[in-house]
Amino acid sequence: MDTFMAKASDVERKWYVVDAAGKPLGRLAAEVASILRGKKKPIYTPYVDTGDYVIIVNAAKIKVTGKKLDQKVYFRHSEYVGGVKTITLRQLLAKKPEQVLEKAVRGMLPHGALGRQMFSKLHVYAGPEHEQAAQKPEVLELNF
Repeated sequence: MDTFMAKASDVERKWYVVDAAGKPLGRLAAEVASILRGKKKPIYTPYVDTGDYVIIVNAAKIKVTGKKLDQKVYFRHSEYVGGVKTITLRQLLAKKPEQVLEKAVRGMLPHGALGRQMFSKLHVYAGPEHEQAAQKPEVLELNF
């Protein structure tokens, strides 16, 4: 008997809406990354994008524990000498709350062309409204 390996044409994708209000950042990001990869599907194949689309709403209301709001620091570099820019989690949540979840999920996906393709199926919104109502997404309840 041969092992089944999915092809891109075999994948049927669904749309899910996840409410991030009051959910821990890391646990939410891990679950969303798993859905984007398609790891909970029986046709999962490591080298094929078998995942579903995910819409995250209320990203500004995520929860973090401990002193992470002030101690967690995000770095970027301008490629010039001395061009390191830093921003704390509290500042990033105030400025662009969507980026907090995007950075967390992106780090949990494969680092390459396949990971970029999976990441493009993620849509994050700071408030309760989203623009993908035409796709009729299902509400996904994450219990943790």
